Amino acid sequence: MERTLKVGIIADYDPDFRPHRKANEVLTHSAKALSAPLEASWLPTEELTSEASLTRLEKFDALWCGPGSPYKSLQGALNAIRFARERDYPFIGTCAGFQHIVLEYAINVLGIEDAASEEYNPDGSKLFISRLACSVAGKTLKIKVKPDTLARATYGRQEINEHYYCNFGLNPAFQSQLEAGGLKVSGIDDDGEARILELRDRRFFIATLFVPQLFEENEGPHPLIVAYLEAAMAFHASRHGRDGRAFEQQDLTGAHNEKSAKQIAENRSL
Repeated sequence: MERTLKVGIIADYDPDFRPHRKANEVLTHSAKALSAPLEASWLPTEELTSEASLTRLEKFDALWCGPGSPYKSLQGALNAIRFARERDYPFIGTCAGFQHIVLEYAINVLGIEDAASEEYNPDGSKLFISRLACSVAGKTLKIKVKPDTLARATYGRQEINEHYYCNFGLNPAFQSQLEAGGLKVSGIDDDGEARILELRDRRFFIATLFVPQLFEENEGPHPLIVAYLEAAMAFHASRHGRDGRAFEQQDLTGAHNEKSAKQIAENRSL
């Protein structure tokens, strides 16, 4: 019986790009806190361009769309995000992942076929993703977390500080349209611009413009990544069956793990 939690990271891995290296580290650190064996695999976007190629995603317990845009294949990234959304896989998108979640949703759910990103198509007529008025790359900034959201349940407080690595984000002109269509804004900056998005009718589907993987290890595992892995563990259990006890001596709902995501968030705030 399979005993390893499998996470697929959608991005074109670059060992010299710090957020990529840190993604591996934060997954390992968070899985250790949950006593869950974990295997992370990087999935190049150029290998996800066909319908047939998406079958390789089925083996994973969770998917993560990582930083590093522009991707080598925009369509490959959008295909993988659609797969996760439609099949209800635990999913997180960070930095570029946030941006591509917006594009995928605008195109495939809202039906706006010409939705575009300024980074790929500066002359696009409907730039759902545009250059930020003030770059946040390299900054740690405050985010207000809205009540009654997955983000608030995970962090357990209304204000957080997170680190950024990007220059593009959701165009404020389309924020209300996106929310009206079901992709909710659950975290905002001081100007009311979206910094966290989520789908509330999925088991775990969240996007952050910041990069939670840039955690400091002495602060403990990041609560958002812990919550994401807890959802992956529950999904793993639902597919493999409890009789297999895929994680030895573990309740795969995450309810009885050593530390819950909320406990970890509280510890980090002390």
